[in-house]
Amino acid sequence: MLLHVSERGLKRRVRTLWETWRTSSGEESQRRTLQQHEDLLSPALSAVPVFKKQKTADFKLSINTLRANGVLPSSGDVQLQAENLAAQLKQDSVVENISADRGLINFTVNRKLFVEKMLEPLENQDDTKFGLNSELLNNLKRGTTLVEYSSPNIAKKFHAGHLRSTIIGNFIANLKQTLGNNVIRMNYLGDWGMQFGLLGAGFGQFGSQEKLKQNPLQHLFEVYVQVNKEAEQNEDVRQNARDFFRQLEQHEGQAVSLWQQFRDITVSEYQHIYKRLGVHFDIYSGESEHQGQAQEVVQQLRSRGLLKTSEKGTGVVDLSPDGDGSSVCTVLRSDGTTLYITRDLAAAVDRKQKYHFDEMIYVTDKSQATHFQQLFQILLAMGHPWAESCQHVSFGLVRGMKTRTGEVVFLEDVLDEARTRMLHNMSQSKTTKELDDPEDTAEKVGISALIVQDFKGPLNSDYKFDWDRMLQAQGDTGVFLQYTHARLCSLIRRNEEIDAATFDPSLLLEQSSVTILQHLLRYDEVLYQSAQDLQPKHLVNFLLKLCHLIATAHRELPVKGSPQEVAQARLRLFSRSCSVLANGMRILGITPVDKM
Repeated sequence: MLLHVSERGLKRRVRTLWETWRTSSGEESQRRTLQQHEDLLSPALSAVPVFKKQKTADFKLSINTLRANGVLPSSGDVQLQAENLAAQLKQDSVVENISADRGLINFTVNRKLFVEKMLEPLENQDDTKFGLNSELLNNLKRGTTLVEYSSPNIAKKFHAGHLRSTIIGNFIANLKQTLGNNVIRMNYLGDWGMQFGLLGAGFGQFGSQEKLKQNPLQHLFEVYVQVNKEAEQNEDVRQNARDFFRQLEQHEGQAVSLWQQFRDITVSEYQHIYKRLGVHFDIYSGESEHQGQAQEVVQQLRSRGLLKTSEKGTGVVDLSPDGDGSSVCTVLRSDGTTLYITRDLAAAVDRKQKYHFDEMIYVTDKSQATHFQQLFQILLAMGHPWAESCQHVSFGLVRGMKTRTGEVVFLEDVLDEARTRMLHNMSQSKTTKELDDPEDTAEKVGISALIVQDFKGPLNSDYKFDWDRMLQAQGDTGVFLQYTHARLCSLIRRNEEIDAATFDPSLLLEQSSVTILQHLLRYDEVLYQSAQDLQPKHLVNFLLKLCHLIATAHRELPVKGSPQEVAQARLRLFSRSCSVLANGMRILGITPVDKM
């Protein structure tokens, strides 16, 4: 019997075969076991990874996974188990082939039906929803996710070191939003601390309101460097800095007014960088907002008996398992002022009260791993069980990030360099189209190159920055993603008169066509895997492979010069591929270009 199945339903149809076998299984005890573990079938059933020029099945069922989950007996020969089970599953008009190989049961769907269902129009013709309405993704918990990322220090130019936090946090926020979460994007600015005492005192001595208007962050940077030099040799300057910061903490008007000016200028300048990166925030927060609350946290720690006084007179929390003081976290200076972690504790409690998040994700470099471990431990000790839903996503260092002028310091220099180099490469290429705004295209493609180079490997690994490799058009790069997308857009534009909404699936049975569709079958699994570990590499590698498969199909399945019905079918294939590519790029934080 031919059941009505959709792209989502293909996997469900394979499950139906399993359920039919389960309910007709001879032994009552085995039938009960399989019924109890029906929910464990989904993780064991997945799309088969594809290889160019090689025929593969569509789905595979892992016997080892079923054994590990207690669904099947863990003893006996795995291959024999697979063969016995495969022999009992019946083929039908949907699943036309079932075979066992190396501990897997492989399922191949009727080819014409497979093509039809993978390319059928989605509800409201909304191709952005492809792959999202799957049983696998519907198993994910949804709610409010607060992501804290970027978080530079105010009164300083945007350092290139903040690039990773910014783009990784943006990816996580995009992914969570795509999967149906309510996402709050927060930029937690470093806008408090003794450095503002130095800057405030230094501005009184070396600052100029005129220069501040002309080039604000550069001038503040110069003042900060100058006052730091003076402070190293002059106790009076250090005392002035302490006095200014005390005035800030006591909310004295002049000090607060100057600090507020520095903060407003910085946010305004940073927003220009964020716009270039295609990044936005719902909330600009900062340490300064949690001064009073930090003292309340200290009182709570004291009342719970968690706050101890060290030999140096500092306030500490003992985090050692045996309570022997072998592992402590300092939350209070000897003079009674709070520290960064105290303000982080206050911020976490305040956010839970304000935003009622279901999970909170901090995105910072791996050197802060201990800080967040201690933060979550203290929150739990304070009686906040929701700390279990807080997570630190860490990342490694970028080595060798330089411009032509030498060692790079500021992110704007990197973005300018990427745009300049890309503009040069485009001007040298014979395939570059005439563009309305070449600089804008070069900017978008250059930024996509930066993002893909950063996302290809595990986030926690350090990596070496390489301009030449990053900007290659044919390698596994962001430029290759953009080139493929632009090429598909061009193909669709050139054939606007062809109605690809209706097509004959029997005209898309070539291997290069089927391989693309088999690869698209994995899209929900890739998003699921990304949601589990918050690593962008899964999606990057999926999209790069898709681009290679599209390049092959583009050569082997021409639209131009083909009979009308064949052209319709092929255009439908390329349109769906283009949509999935664009959707995936947007999740990564890349703005697709339609011409280059």
